[in-house]
Amino acid sequence: MMKAAVVYGKNEIRIQSVPVPEISEGEVLVKVRASGICATDIKTLLGQGLPKNLPAILGHEVAGSIERIGPGVRGLSAGARVAVYPIAVCGECFYCKQERHNLCLSEFGLGHGIDGGFAQFVRIPREIVKIGGVVEIPEKLSYEQAVVAEPLSCCLAAARAGKLGEGDTVLVVGAGPLGLLHLKTGNWLKAKVIMADLRRDRLEMAAGMGAAHCINAGEEDVVEEVRRFTGGLGADLVVAALGLPEIMAQYLPAVRNGGTFNIFGGPPAGRPVPVDFRWIHYAEVVLTGTFASTPEDFRLALELIGSGEVKVDDLISHRFALENMLEAVDLAQKQEIIKGVIMIPEEDG
Repeated sequence: MMKAAVVYGKNEIRIQSVPVPEISEGEVLVKVRASGICATDIKTLLGQGLPKNLPAILGHEVAGSIERIGPGVRGLSAGARVAVYPIAVCGECFYCKQERHNLCLSEFGLGHGIDGGFAQFVRIPREIVKIGGVVEIPEKLSYEQAVVAEPLSCCLAAARAGKLGEGDTVLVVGAGPLGLLHLKTGNWLKAKVIMADLRRDRLEMAAGMGAAHCINAGEEDVVEEVRRFTGGLGADLVVAALGLPEIMAQYLPAVRNGGTFNIFGGPPAGRPVPVDFRWIHYAEVVLTGTFASTPEDFRLALELIGSGEVKVDDLISHRFALENMLEAVDLAQKQEIIKGVIMIPEEDG
């Protein structure tokens, strides 16, 4: 048996003993050492996109050691330290053949379709293993650092979609954990990053992480400030890191002519946003979204963290034992933490 944080419904999560998952051909059993708390987990617990088959175990930012490998698994061995790309794909559809695995027509993943990493052990299905989604990590990389590779990979995907490059200006709306990772991504690409948020403490943190300019959205006109900073042009890329529909209508004018607006934070269903499409037409603004990332993004994220090119230690504000999952969720819902990680000691399990 193993301990797990099991979801039974909206805002209903219990710490209990459940059977250790069995693995079959092509699968891997990972002993979880760290599992990151994501905004997606919080939104799910609040009732936005609850798993269809309850009870379920959430957690898609996972790092640990391989406990067992199933028949047919090549290139991996028991005891290896690994991080896990969380999306299981068919490998055969149009999108998989285009290496856009995150858009797979049969996509499911850890915490969404199969039990995730808020447990002492997690089964990694063959659909993840066969695309190289179980990635060994170097000894110098801690498990808690490794779990940040998944959210960082999503930010790398957004930067790629927005064609962000050296010297470009990007406005990131929202200085939460993902917004700050967008900042770190922009810094790595040598772009000029403008951060906008309502919280002074988050903006101070962003300034300390190298933001070129910070705007308090409660005290300043963000669009006017962006245009002032860019000599009247606007940002090459605007990333809406918050899943708030009104953000799109409010900050779309911050994009320069020919620039890109990226909807990054997942907005709730059923909340349409009025957009003047004439402006998009005449200014040739590209309106796009990014969902998750590809295995290539994930591996690059691990490399960047492992090499120290992207530092993540200053993002991890809280560490919790699995038994304290309820406290972690409560603090995350209240936005009293930046990045929380569930840590499971080696002796557990």
